[in-house]
Amino acid sequence: MTTHVWYASYGSNLSPQRFDCYVSGGRPEGARRTYTGCRDTTMPTGCRPTQLPGRVLFGAESSVWGGGMAFYDPQGEGPSLATAYRLTLEQFPDVWLQERHLPVGGALPLDRTIAAGEWVGGTGLYDRVLVAGSIEREPVLTFTFPASVQVAEQPPSPAYAATIERGLIATHGLSREEAAAYIARLVSGRTPDGAYGAAR
Repeated sequence: MTTHVWYASYGSNLSPQRFDCYVSGGRPEGARRTYTGCRDTTMPTGCRPTQLPGRVLFGAESSVWGGGMAFYDPQGEGPSLATAYRLTLEQFPDVWLQERHLPVGGALPLDRTIAAGEWVGGTGLYDRVLVAGSIEREPVLTFTFPASVQVAEQPPSPAYAATIERGLIATHGLSREEAAAYIARLVSGRTPDGAYGAAR
């Protein structure tokens, strides 16, 4: 049994500075919400750029940022850029629960999820946990909307887009112009041309 998993974030958590609020607690720049943090506030033991094979889109309405939220469609055309964080088996469920505005400490059947490739915990917008590959033989997990849920597309707010831009610059080494162009491609629904970031 693995002791760690990699969480691949494709939205605002592309930014390690923003993601720290999920681990240590706090309010991200431009956000309307303060996070409690994980029960285990040890920083991730790995952080690296990666790619997801599907499409990232923006939709619904974020209570934290306003505007559309980022979602991952594994059936869509990619690739999509992400930041992967190496977390403990306790930390990943705590991150997932905070994303769903729930108290930390709840259970997530990680063994079953990893074996099956996905697990759906409800009908909420981030209730579907997916296995999206592996890094150094440890599973890469992310979460998005269940296949049964339809999300109306909506552009992100300026604050949310700026946070994603900072993550793309910090983790993938993109310029500000490249980061803005990447987000514009996601908003327009155009397939990224593969010119951004490095595959891992």
